[in-house]
Amino acid sequence: MSRSRTEQEDRAAGSLWGLALGDALGMPTQLMSRPQVVEWYGRIDWFVAAGADHPIAAGLAAGTVTDDTEQALLLAAALVDGAHLDQASWVASLQAWERSARARGSLDLLGPSTRAALAALEAGLPPEAAGRNGTTNGAAMRIAPVGIAVDSADQARLVDRVIEASLATHQTSVAVAGAAAVAAAVSRCIDGAALPEALSFAVQAAEAAARQGRWVAGASVARRIEWAVSSVGELPESRVADFVVDLVGTSLAPQESVPAACALAAAFGSDPWRAVCAAAGLGGDSDTIAAITGAIVGARSGRGGFPDRAIQQVRQTNRLEIDPVARRLLDIRWG
Repeated sequence: MSRSRTEQEDRAAGSLWGLALGDALGMPTQLMSRPQVVEWYGRIDWFVAAGADHPIAAGLAAGTVTDDTEQALLLAAALVDGAHLDQASWVASLQAWERSARARGSLDLLGPSTRAALAALEAGLPPEAAGRNGTTNGAAMRIAPVGIAVDSADQARLVDRVIEASLATHQTSVAVAGAAAVAAAVSRCIDGAALPEALSFAVQAAEAAARQGRWVAGASVARRIEWAVSSVGELPESRVADFVVDLVGTSLAPQESVPAACALAAAFGSDPWRAVCAAAGLGGDSDTIAAITGAIVGARSGRGGFPDRAIQQVRQTNRLEIDPVARRLLDIRWG
């Protein structure tokens, strides 16, 4: 596997830009059914503004990112501040972010697990207790920076950092398994692995993380990734979206959204832009699925996997500077 600093910088930037591009593409289609997406927007192949009647994104301009990108960059900032994530500072940053989002008039705020965990923290519970009921994909959607910061050669350390980043909000077996799968796929791709190897490594990490999370009833994230990835390999590309929507699922449950993203990465990974566009067209939790898909395929392709004008539109619309963040995360990896 290729591990030169220059190549890894390109892949790290590709992962974070892929996350942001997928998020922005999925912003207007989130919470919609796939037939509604087709009726309103047709085939998603570029950024579009949210419809005036959208329940949480109305009024957002084409190319606007959501909480997925903003919280991933929050986590990245928390990671570069020290060798280990400071839970108090991390929680404070999430609370400050939500206050800022409310002040901007955003309706796309913290997800249910993070919101409940922060309420528990404000009531006096410690982080190790506050996130014990978090079962959704909030940890998975923002975990890509951990995959950039931690070398895939040490799976145990990678999973430990995922658990650390998920502690305050998402401690359950399904939530940490989903987050570990994403971080592992990103990390393996940063190290130069092809997507099949990276997705296999994601399955291993999901298994290891699930054993450390607080068990809750739910399908195995690892097994569902294996099934989804193997299944799309047997389908014509024209049927992949139907398979993901109808059988894998597009909800905010990590045992649906993470396998969905992995399936799209497997099906369309040779064309990263097509992969994120396909994810955005699914509906459901499409911004998160597209963000996770983009983080994985972007870590494999680097920035060159996406149109430069797409990167420039998202950069300008959201005033994002992602490349320096990617370099600082790699400093941790190489430190």
